[in-house]
Amino acid sequence: MNKVLWVVQVLVGLVFIFAGGSKLVMSIEQLTQAQAGQAVTFPIGFLRFIGVCELLGGLGLILPGLLRIRPGLTPLAAAGLIVIMIGATAATLANGMLGAAGIPAVVGVLCAFVAYARWKVAPLRA
Repeated sequence: MNKVLWVVQVLVGLVFIFAGGSKLVMSIEQLTQAQAGQAVTFPIGFLRFIGVCELLGGLGLILPGLLRIRPGLTPLAAAGLIVIMIGATAATLANGMLGAAGIPAVVGVLCAFVAYARWKVAPLRA
């Protein structure tokens, strides 16, 4: 179970590091253009905030266990990312993209799996 969790943690962590990092390095024009034509749009400051949360959450899935420093942060990072994925799923549905809403929903379920398993089933040890 520990190996499966590590694979899921690293893959999901890399997804969030990439997604959050890209929200931080994209220009305002690129972020605005990415939202063009959508019914629900978000302020640039909010997108940057989400980018920081995604980046830190992705690092929180990987680094505490890898470095054996405060491994109890891993399930907390996963739980925080669940909240972000609930919002992402809702925003995608609000924009009328039913099929695309499955992606953040699945990522959220993977985060829930990591949060529960690292909290109750196979906690990381310092």
